[in-house]
Amino acid sequence: MWRVLFIGGKRDLERDDSLRWEFLAPEDDLLDAFPRSKPDLVVFEARDPEVAKGVLEDLRALGGGVPLPFIVILSPSLLALDNLIGEAHDFILEPYHPKELAIRVRKALRRIFPSEKEGILRAGDLTIDLKARRVTLGGEPVLLTFKEYELLKLLATNPGRVFSRETLLNRIWGYDYFGGERTVDVHIRRLRAKIEKGGNTFIETVRGVGYRFREIPRERL
Repeated sequence: MWRVLFIGGKRDLERDDSLRWEFLAPEDDLLDAFPRSKPDLVVFEARDPEVAKGVLEDLRALGGGVPLPFIVILSPSLLALDNLIGEAHDFILEPYHPKELAIRVRKALRRIFPSEKEGILRAGDLTIDLKARRVTLGGEPVLLTFKEYELLKLLATNPGRVFSRETLLNRIWGYDYFGGERTVDVHIRRLRAKIEKGGNTFIETVRGVGYRFREIPRERL
């Protein structure tokens, strides 16, 4: 059973054997409550920009600079909070149906915690074992640094989604990193050199924006 921490007003949320909901009022201390709850995912209602900023900062602190997995529920008036939306695993607009939220929560959790059957991702002759953190190309092991692997994992598990250099820098290096966006380009170049051999193209540059993993037929085993 997955534990989900809901930050906001108490709601009549969909319950089943796969989800266990716990609740925290927006004014309560997330840093204090988190160790007791130990949730797999956080869902929070962002109705006030300052409160939303505080929750995001707490999630970063708990994740060592990279926000812990979360879904944000937004009022339409807060759609301009690009930073919040960009870092969330997903977002949902109010008003919403409890069933829709439960579906999005389960989908996010399956991405975060791949099951045995979902633990291997293949794109062409590139194979990524998400559980073993092992990458092979044409059956041969590819030796990646920690940052290179995290970049590949983020891009490959979100095919077609464009990530800006700023988002990649924040997701992989964290907000406390003082290097520039050039760091992302350097790591992408090194990653491409290791996985794009023999005419393969997996990572595409979106000019003026960032990078995305090419949408090609994939398998999950």
